[in-house]
Amino acid sequence: MTGPTLNRQSLQRLADLRAAEARLLLDNGHYPGAYYLAGYAVECALKACIAKGTRQFDFPDLDRVRDSYNHDFRRECDSNQTFQDNWETVKKWHPDSRYHHFVSRLEAEELLDAITGANGGILPWIKDRW
Repeated sequence: MTGPTLNRQSLQRLADLRAAEARLLLDNGHYPGAYYLAGYAVECALKACIAKGTRQFDFPDLDRVRDSYNHDFRRECDSNQTFQDNWETVKKWHPDSRYHHFVSRLEAEELLDAITGANGGILPWIKDRW
């Protein structure tokens, strides 16, 4: 069985889908899953940004990949305290969180709010750039 084609559009859809799934899990008391999927939404969104500047069959330049994770974030953090606070929360997420058995409601809510919030949320900011 082969996996789906991952391109910019599919990564954008996955980012939105994972954020929505995280909200459903959070609202139904499944905090570890909500925490994991919320962070995964950001990962998909960042990959969509990288894909935006990559032509089909080209492997992205390492400097471009690094810049997509750092450069604009630092600039936004310097000018927007809410964004900076949200980014600090998001940076604590790690793919290994999928193995966590306990995540509190507060931890899951804070992460999802930092990611999806209308005021300084990471995902809306990324969407302006993907």
